[in-house]
Amino acid sequence: MEEERFAETIDSGMAILNEYILDIQNKDSNVLSGEKAFRLYDTYGFPLELTEEILEDKNIKIDIDGFNEEMQQQRERARAAREESSYMGVNNGILDKIPSDLNTSFDGYDKLELQSKVELLISNEKFVDELTEGNSGILVTERTPFYSEMGGQIGDKGTIFGEGFEGIVTDCKKNISNKIVHIIKIKKGKVKINEKITLKVDKIRRNNISKNHTATHMLHKALRMVLGEHVHQSGSYVDEERLRFDFTHFTALTQVELKKVEYLVNENIMKTSTVNTKLMTLDEARESGAMALFDNKYGDDVRVVSVGDFSKELCGGTHISNSGEIGLFKIVSEAGVASGIRRIEAVTGLTALKSVDEKVELIKSIEKDLKCSEKDILNKVSILTNEIKEKDKEIGKLKSKLASGSEGDIIKSIKDINGVKLAVAALKDVDANSLRDLADKTRDKIGEGVVVLGSSINGKVQLIAMATKDAVLKGVNCGKIIKEVATICGGGGGGRPDMAQAGGKSPEKLQEAIEKVESIMAKLVK
Repeated sequence: MEEERFAETIDSGMAILNEYILDIQNKDSNVLSGEKAFRLYDTYGFPLELTEEILEDKNIKIDIDGFNEEMQQQRERARAAREESSYMGVNNGILDKIPSDLNTSFDGYDKLELQSKVELLISNEKFVDELTEGNSGILVTERTPFYSEMGGQIGDKGTIFGEGFEGIVTDCKKNISNKIVHIIKIKKGKVKINEKITLKVDKIRRNNISKNHTATHMLHKALRMVLGEHVHQSGSYVDEERLRFDFTHFTALTQVELKKVEYLVNENIMKTSTVNTKLMTLDEARESGAMALFDNKYGDDVRVVSVGDFSKELCGGTHISNSGEIGLFKIVSEAGVASGIRRIEAVTGLTALKSVDEKVELIKSIEKDLKCSEKDILNKVSILTNEIKEKDKEIGKLKSKLASGSEGDIIKSIKDINGVKLAVAALKDVDANSLRDLADKTRDKIGEGVVVLGSSINGKVQLIAMATKDAVLKGVNCGKIIKEVATICGGGGGGRPDMAQAGGKSPEKLQEAIEKVESIMAKLVK
């Protein structure tokens, strides 16, 4: 499923990028704006490096300064959103009015259920004394086993209950002064201030999150071992279904490198190493070799998480107790997300097993369709590919012959435009290569003049214009002709004075476009 999601992202990005390319060509430009490049990256998750690579083949550049400006504005918007975001309809303003002397503590590293006193309730942006059945709001307690979203790890979910009431916790966060707040909905009865309640974390969900979080530490270490010590974490996201890890590296990972990283992580999972946590001073953490973003702000004491002797990092998140609990680690995608930043997405445990099962089922389906065993798939695909290539060659030759059959009719329709011969035709089902060959042959036969041909094929339009040297000297410009003709067909293109080609997406307009060539020629040749 993760691979399908990534493929859908690339497909969506390609569709938008193709529209941008067509628009740029229609405007005779060679620059993609920073705003559009950022939209591809931000809205569609399309890597900037891939955009640059595709545009390079089209001789189109990206306005990098504009892209960076958009990126900075996004960071500022995100910062503002964090400061002003709302929790279940409650504005951060009310959350930030939680008394500074109210203490909240997270006691959920080694327990998933505990009792605590209700210190504060919020509903409809107001402090209230109680929350009743069917209502949503914010709950603050002295102690909680719920992990609040931070450090890339998503917040816990679970249940709360007490005498005469039941509720659910849909998220857990911190306000600007680090007070832990639970986003809740009351399912039955009502909860009151100063009441003793039980808070219970969803154990299965927490366990899956913890597996993924520990796996990010192991992935970080494996990347440094395979790629080098320059690799550092630049961002992460961990939930119950997957993990995402951003890191510093300037080139895409090869399949060999990805396999080495994946193997290293799984090898150390299978060592069933104990995952230890220890409080240290920041200096002690540095001396122990723990990895961290040491330019970040930390307290006097930091929490160091070690996976056997393989990985050691500063981390405040939740983790499993033994690497073996991860079960299986599977990378599902690797891509660039910014200059010098790569991203790996991966799955663990049963989700990873499901990913492997989906691949096995896919292979079985391919075996059935190809009527061969798994070991013969590649050989069978190679044979079929070669057969298709041969058939494509035969089809191409047949199309070329069919197109050549139109040559006589085209020559018979030649007109004289101010002393220059003009041959035009609107054809059907002639591909770009055959159309080009036909135009070339026709130009050679007319001696001096211009050939403009169009073909409607597969719901699209192919256009080509060719002119002899003498015609060009008399004012003919194939680039100008093809640009006007293509515009009528809903497309764009261009080229040199002696040869130009284009595409369009409105085949119903082809005849109209071809009929326009005569008047365009009359303006050029005087």
